[in-house]
Amino acid sequence: MKILVTGSSGFISGYLVEELLRHGHAVVGVDNWSKYGPVEKSYDNNPRYQFVRGDAKDVNLLKELVPDCDQMVAGAAVIGGISLFHEYAYDLMAENERLMAAAFDAAIWAFARGRLKKINVISSSMVYESTTVFPTPEGEERRSPPPHSTYGFQKLACEYFAQGAWEQYQLPYTIMRPFNCIGIGERRALADKEIASGNVKLAMSHVVPDLVQKVLKGQDPLHILGDGRQIRHYTYGGDLAVGIRLCMERPEALNEDFNLSTGVSTTVLDLAQMIWSKINGTKPWRYVSDQGFKYDVQKRIPSVEKAKKMLGFEATTGLETALDEIIPWIKSQIVLGGI
Repeated sequence: MKILVTGSSGFISGYLVEELLRHGHAVVGVDNWSKYGPVEKSYDNNPRYQFVRGDAKDVNLLKELVPDCDQMVAGAAVIGGISLFHEYAYDLMAENERLMAAAFDAAIWAFARGRLKKINVISSSMVYESTTVFPTPEGEERRSPPPHSTYGFQKLACEYFAQGAWEQYQLPYTIMRPFNCIGIGERRALADKEIASGNVKLAMSHVVPDLVQKVLKGQDPLHILGDGRQIRHYTYGGDLAVGIRLCMERPEALNEDFNLSTGVSTTVLDLAQMIWSKINGTKPWRYVSDQGFKYDVQKRIPSVEKAKKMLGFEATTGLETALDEIIPWIKSQIVLGGI
């Protein structure tokens, strides 16, 4: 297949494009480098990869690129750590609505002209922000109260874009909900502002890189947001890319939605202690709790049975293994000033 990926230089898309190329697909990537600035990828010179620097809100640009593609991945989005949900509550929602509308406008146009077969929407676990059902199955996003954050609400709106385009134009879709993607390649964004966490200033507010940075910089006791009992499912980016690829390749995924996640629950406190031990060895473990953010959801526990049953997808990379890759990468980025 030939696939158009918007937001191709982003964190998740970096894993996805590599996965698609590895499995013989051709990829056209679109990104304006607005988040990190110029980004080099290992596959930039792959003959099956074409990169176009441009704005994913530009419908005319997307219409130039999409007609000879079989599928589209609507991956472009303004996204960041929890602090971003508060700092840019309106801009985040408005910009992401424009990005999603442009992707669907181009996809509907191309689908009507023949070759494009489907749009794939990267949603978010934040659509379940208000749920009280755990593990949370697909469909609960429509039964539970709507998300409180503008980010979560907009991600839910992405799923309604898919519904509307199918009902009015019969554009096929697949919705994919990543849970707490972790890996390498996530740098300090150009718009990030530094926030003090104890004696360390950070600009990302993503739990894994933030904790790793603070431990590497010698913070003791380690500052964590909230009481540390928040439950997450930290899913390695390479595993997530496999799940997205299967959603694109498998006919069973047509007009379906999937939680893409590891099935293993981890508290923030357990994560912090794991990172501490990997970096500090037997040094006594100490931490203090800082005031958490308003939208720091206490539980994100997905049901992963649907993806396993219909796609044969299971995340196989454990948190310990992922951290063994992530910690050295963050250490190098601290030296380079990239994080």
